[in-house]
Amino acid sequence: MKTVLLLPLLALLLGNPLNAALPTAVNGDPLPSLAPMLEKTTAAVVNIATTTHRKLRRHPLLNDPFFRWFFEEAPGRRQSQEQSLGSGIIVDAQNGFVLTNNHVIEEADEIRVTLQDGRSLSARLLGQDPEMDVAVLQIAAKQLTALPWADSDQLRVGDFVVAIGSPFGLNQTVTSGIVSALGRSGLGIEGYENFIQTDASINPGNSGGPLVNLRGELVGINTAILAPSGGNVGIGFAIPSNIASNVMHQIVRYGAVRRGVFGVQTQDLSSDLAMALDMSRPRGALVTEVLSGSPAAKAGLQVGDVIIRAGGHLVSGSADLSTQLGLARIGEPIGLEILRDGRSLRISASAADPYADFIPGAEVSPALDGALLGEILDVSRLGENRGIAVGKLEPNSPAVAAGLQEGDVIFQVNRKRVSSLEELSSVLAHSARLWQIRLRRGDSVLTMATR
Repeated sequence: MKTVLLLPLLALLLGNPLNAALPTAVNGDPLPSLAPMLEKTTAAVVNIATTTHRKLRRHPLLNDPFFRWFFEEAPGRRQSQEQSLGSGIIVDAQNGFVLTNNHVIEEADEIRVTLQDGRSLSARLLGQDPEMDVAVLQIAAKQLTALPWADSDQLRVGDFVVAIGSPFGLNQTVTSGIVSALGRSGLGIEGYENFIQTDASINPGNSGGPLVNLRGELVGINTAILAPSGGNVGIGFAIPSNIASNVMHQIVRYGAVRRGVFGVQTQDLSSDLAMALDMSRPRGALVTEVLSGSPAAKAGLQVGDVIIRAGGHLVSGSADLSTQLGLARIGEPIGLEILRDGRSLRISASAADPYADFIPGAEVSPALDGALLGEILDVSRLGENRGIAVGKLEPNSPAVAAGLQEGDVIFQVNRKRVSSLEELSSVLAHSARLWQIRLRRGDSVLTMATR
């Protein structure tokens, strides 16, 4: 009862009716609002809808003519259709370039982009980088709005940021927060990790949408959340804009991102190591191994060096260095600043093509057409074993149909041990077809039957 009486009394004291609007100013000063920035920004944020067609597995009994007579598949049931939603960012209005996450459009057969004004457009995939989880689309439309880029290297913990996207299909949803941390890695989300962490709410459907600063500039691409309870707990991750920009320009110019090998192993610096190296604070990446004959060895890197800059970027740790080297194109020089015995040195190195000595699989057998193959001494937890490494693969090729993936190492074909391209060619030359492959994939050994 007291609560009911209090509201009229409070209204009387303030001299305002109960249904009065909120003030737009206090003491003559306008209330702070993100609305002016968002009015210029949200038009550059799009909704992305994908459709993927998958072949349904045929039940083995349907291979029997007797069962097929009674239980023939219904027409139209030989394919399933999957749909998904995500977000994207227009970053070039003139060329219609849209940036999003690779996992938003991965394996999609159809991609449609819906603009803020309601226009729905078919999008063309220009290229994708699964390792960085970035994809570039192109749409044909006029009167587009693009987001300007910000320098993500200038971000600081505590900076205000805003996430925009389509969580759960709710278009143009805006949430705000701060930068909670920088350079997050070791999460197992992507091949290369150097995330911006934010407490701005990010949920399913936000993927591919922008993280912007208070000027409406793009500082990151919203990518993932840590959700032990299944919902948002205020720990979201975004790919920094500088990394996304580098990947996008490579895709636009070359159609893909081709990474080279550098031949160096590093680790983070502990406080004790930094003190032993007479460093004021633990920053950079400590070189622990340099492979003989590698670009790192040719550049003069030594075990014990501390790499503190790569390509002008201040290196915060081992994962950060890995990301910067992963952005370097094959053959292009990258400047490194290192500390050696307390002295600062500058050297230049370039990544080498990991598949320089590989040959097209078609030269070995038509069954392996579409794959690059090379002889290697495979070193893994299984020990040292000679085998055939699988390099780049062409989509929809016979090698892909056989189940091969980039990074596989083949040890056996049609139950015959193969350790060289010559042995592989000989086995397949005396076989009617390729029907079995045994290989290492990651930390597992697989035996696959091929069609």
